[in-house]
Amino acid sequence: MVGIEFTPTIPHCSMATLIGLSIKVKLLRSLPDRFKIDVHITPGTHASEDAVNKQLADKERVAAALENSQLLEVVNQCLTTRRF
Repeated sequence: MVGIEFTPTIPHCSMATLIGLSIKVKLLRSLPDRFKIDVHITPGTHASEDAVNKQLADKERVAAALENSQLLEVVNQCLTTRRF
């Protein structure tokens, strides 16, 4: 089991789900399948933490999100290493 707890920058961060999904995708791509991955928001740090955590914990919703080519492109951009 790999557990990651992240804290959004502000309590009403509109990018919290995307950030969590990006973290989850990075771990899914990096770790062997035998690991269970749990990504969630630090308790008390986001106005919609229960809804976001529920989405991130739902395998079917994560799989559906990754089937969306536009959303997958955004996630891939989040995970791209940029050199300055």
